[in-house]
Amino acid sequence: MATSIEFQMSLLLLVAFSGYLLAGRINQSALIGQILAGLLIGPSLFGLITYTGFVQSVAQLGAIILLFVIGLQFKLKDIFSVRYGIIALSGVVVPWIGGFLTAKGFGFSFANAIFTGTALTATSIAITANVLKEIGKLQTEAAKAIIGAAVIDDVLSLLALSLSKQMVDGTFSLSALIVPVAKAVLFLGIGLYIGQKFLNPLIERVDKAAIAQKYPEFVFIFAMTIAFFYALVAEMLHLSAIVGAFMAGISLSGAVIRHSKNFKEGAEYLSIIFSSIFFVSLGILVDVHVITPTIVWFMVALTAVAVATKVAGCFLPAKLQGFSTQEAAVVGFGMSPRGEVAMIVGLIGLNQNLITQEIYTAIIFMSLLTTVLTPIILRQWLYNKK
Repeated sequence: MATSIEFQMSLLLLVAFSGYLLAGRINQSALIGQILAGLLIGPSLFGLITYTGFVQSVAQLGAIILLFVIGLQFKLKDIFSVRYGIIALSGVVVPWIGGFLTAKGFGFSFANAIFTGTALTATSIAITANVLKEIGKLQTEAAKAIIGAAVIDDVLSLLALSLSKQMVDGTFSLSALIVPVAKAVLFLGIGLYIGQKFLNPLIERVDKAAIAQKYPEFVFIFAMTIAFFYALVAEMLHLSAIVGAFMAGISLSGAVIRHSKNFKEGAEYLSIIFSSIFFVSLGILVDVHVITPTIVWFMVALTAVAVATKVAGCFLPAKLQGFSTQEAAVVGFGMSPRGEVAMIVGLIGLNQNLITQEIYTAIIFMSLLTTVLTPIILRQWLYNKK
């Protein structure tokens, strides 16, 4: 029974529910409570559930739906601008250098240091976007800068990952570096154009069609189909699936539905269930038993560098472009969580024997700690939400 889908789904939702209760007790964001609940229920303590293929799939589903919902609350002009690109570029270069130098300083090899720097370039949109949504700050200028820069970050991280693999393998070539990035940029441009020009009007026409009036849920199913299709294409291009889902959300954000059930509200309800499991899974993914005394100080140093370099790399360009000190700090700390993105980069490096188990462990815990610290800093310090 313990391996059945029904049991695992029931347990995951119970843990997510417990996460809300825990968050209320410690006066923190719900996602903090859910990550901590995942830690307790996972291999780190009770070992009732592990990061199985099923858990991974449901968590991925939650991240996709969450970013689709976030995308529905933005317009294209809100988040894509040159100044956000400058923040993103600085927020990739500075952490990459910081991660590389930290690993080298602890005596790790060139290959390990390169990949450590690459893991630090990532930004998890899902974490910060959910916190800002939770505290009602999703429409601020700082939030738009974070989300716009984080999307660009995903493309730049793809470039950093490709470059790192080639440098380690000794197979560097300009075409092998440019082609995947060009594909990603084309996908962003063409995908958003098609979404705004064709899919947004199409969903409104479908809403007026006889079948949608007969089956009010028809438009909702159609909208979710678009979201998962965009996520699929993003994955095929080695971008994060959540970037594709976010683009789908932006594409459909302006659609006005008059006859069918509101697909935006439906997606919100789906997100409540599945994104909660996504946050729980981040806790389940971690196993404290793999920490060794030799890796503790490196893990602490890497986490400190991860936060400091993202804050410095994003705060300064934000401040120079007219953001207030508080807004620039929100941008810097908001770009800090590495979440599942850095974990995936680390897993790629481990599976291809490009990094050691020690480096992988440090990356996993750095991802978790930056994910936990960011909501606390945003809520308690920068926005004074008690």
